[in-house]
Amino acid sequence: MSRLELRSALPLILFAWLLLGVEGSIHDYAGVRFVGKGNAFVIHGGSEGIYSSRPTNNATGAPANGDAFIRFEKIKFRRPKEFSNFSSGLIQAVVFEVDDRETIGGSAYGGQRAICCTADLAKLGVCTQGEIIHRPSTKNPDWPQVFGVSFREDKSVATLQPKSIEIKETGMYNLYFIHCDPKLKDVTLGGITMWKNPTGYLPGRMAPLMNFYGIMSLAFVILGIFWFSQNARFWREVLPLQNCVTLVITLGMFEMAFWYFDYAQFNRTGVRPTGITIWAVTFGTVKRTVARLIILMVSMGYGVVRPTLGGLTSKVVMLGVTFVMASEVLELVENVGAVSDLSGKARLFLVLPVAILDAFFILWIFTSLSATLTKLQILTAFSEFDTNDIGQAKRMMAKLDIYRKFTNALAVAVIVSVGWICYELYFKSRDVYNEQWQNAWIIPAFWQVLSFSLLCVICALWAPSQNSTRYAYSDDGSEEFDKDDTLTLIKPSPMPKDVRGGLETRSLHGGNSLPSEDVEEEKTE
Repeated sequence: MSRLELRSALPLILFAWLLLGVEGSIHDYAGVRFVGKGNAFVIHGGSEGIYSSRPTNNATGAPANGDAFIRFEKIKFRRPKEFSNFSSGLIQAVVFEVDDRETIGGSAYGGQRAICCTADLAKLGVCTQGEIIHRPSTKNPDWPQVFGVSFREDKSVATLQPKSIEIKETGMYNLYFIHCDPKLKDVTLGGITMWKNPTGYLPGRMAPLMNFYGIMSLAFVILGIFWFSQNARFWREVLPLQNCVTLVITLGMFEMAFWYFDYAQFNRTGVRPTGITIWAVTFGTVKRTVARLIILMVSMGYGVVRPTLGGLTSKVVMLGVTFVMASEVLELVENVGAVSDLSGKARLFLVLPVAILDAFFILWIFTSLSATLTKLQILTAFSEFDTNDIGQAKRMMAKLDIYRKFTNALAVAVIVSVGWICYELYFKSRDVYNEQWQNAWIIPAFWQVLSFSLLCVICALWAPSQNSTRYAYSDDGSEEFDKDDTLTLIKPSPMPKDVRGGLETRSLHGGNSLPSEDVEEEKTE
């Protein structure tokens, strides 16, 4: 690729880097090398949403003092000593707001556009050959900010003078280090830049998430108080399934708290705390895995219409272990700060396994729910004909009712999820350059709210009470679930012949129940 047009060169560079994410508010450059882009050599220094400075009487050095800036500290360019026998052209730093991206570059006589000034453009007097082409923004003549340094003869290090750029307008700001001299292709960059918002060092697109996770922490505490108080009141009636829900709520409390402290520390220091981030990711991954396994086991009827999972236990455990490993790797890579080292294909390689496992969970859950509902309807029909045990009929009706509500809640959650995924794809396809960065936090926040809402539904349906045992497995004729070691992923299990025959016999007898001896004989068979 030799030269790029103005409308395609810089946007392509921006798009490639913006896809890779942002590492944090203190960007550390340690031996970063320039990459050839068209007729220029480029290093992407960072992209962050920054709010404008706020007038304040607080003159302290606290992060939340209302100042917003991009500061350059200890920026040094190094070249090999064997190539230090000449003075060089400028190595320039370019800072611009994303709306002004087309102010970089130019062309002569309507030809191809280039980032670096060409001989033809230099003849026209619009730029200096060997430097970056740029023109003032129509919104603010002082932008983009362009400044640089050059190598002196026999010097292998060029130091950029410390500089602080005050941000007076809210926007998505981008920093690039660019030079136009092919003889400087081996130059490396060292030093740091500090990006600060009025409320602290947290990047603008992440800033709302700190408050969000604080609110979610409070929401989990409220839910936990309700659930734990019910557990304490009816501790004799608590089912194994309800203990699993307790585990999910506890994990959720820790996850939200760790995320809040992660962002709070990031906001105060400008450096993301690796340890807290890893704990937040781990608690979140385990919580999501346990929640999915609980929903899957409930869909299979575990603890309600079957005492064990039988031969499915190993398959469920294997699916859970696979999911937690794939999710942990993906979340660690995305949150601990190594995302910018990955290419698009590498990210896709990590996202695809999690997406496939999620789809498999959904398929297995709804297939199992279909089979469980079918068998519950059959068992409810049996119990209604058995006039000798009215309590059993009520229990089966209660189980069937709660499973219907559970199925409806899951169906709504899946429909909403699909709709939100479509919106997310639309949002990202229309926001190529992160111009809607102020609303980007809503995307991850929605998934947290949706999962919390589903957890609240489960807590409402299976809250501990004095009647909790009516949902538990009992010897009410459902032992055939134990024999069903495998549930097909294609369609629900067909109705057993003995059950179908029993129903036909009852209908022929005008609704009279079979003698108890016949029922025992059927169960023995």
